[in-house]
Amino acid sequence: MQALPPPPSRPSSGRRPRRRRHPGRWLLVVSLGSGLLWLSRGWWWPTPPPPQLILVLGGDVARERHAAALAEDLGLPVVVSGGSNPEYAHWLFEQRQGLSPGQVQLDYRARDTLSNFTSLVDDLRRARIRHALLVTSSDHMERALLVGRIVAGSRGIHLTPEPVDCADQCVPERRRKVWGDGLRGALWVLTGRDLKGWAAEHLPAWLAPAGGPGSVPDPAEH
Repeated sequence: MQALPPPPSRPSSGRRPRRRRHPGRWLLVVSLGSGLLWLSRGWWWPTPPPPQLILVLGGDVARERHAAALAEDLGLPVVVSGGSNPEYAHWLFEQRQGLSPGQVQLDYRARDTLSNFTSLVDDLRRARIRHALLVTSSDHMERALLVGRIVAGSRGIHLTPEPVDCADQCVPERRRKVWGDGLRGALWVLTGRDLKGWAAEHLPAWLAPAGGPGSVPDPAEH
């Protein structure tokens, strides 16, 4: 029996197989682009007015003491994010430093450095704050200022650092933590959510924020 000829091959459609999309890469590219835009803000950012507010990041009562003295000197209102207990704060600002109750606002919504800003920026924008003095420990200032300028900057709020000397208690922060929190801030601006857990799972280990899901909180988080 004669062998049957092989079936004719189908003509190639010319289509290439679709590449699998990686949303993590897209978010990373957009975040880096946003960071470059932020770094170039000196060319287009309007000159801010004089300071209108003192923003204190909790974590060390020395920061609150420094802010209280600064508020007395400058006559500015104070917002303390995630600070000491209300009893001590009221005693420090009102009784010891002599500030009026209406000059000090205590806010306890923050859980970490990112939420120090995300919990407040929209309130500050509604209050028409465009320039705030940022008070935190000197060893925390770099990370706080990076996150704050991304998050608060997205709402048109300029921050001027007012570091508090931590002397022999300073603990240098890891570069991964500084830039990881900066990336979290950029992702929050883009999505309106804290994507720390997502970033820990989808981004390279050297870029993902330290402390993914289930990790032990950093005692120096603030």
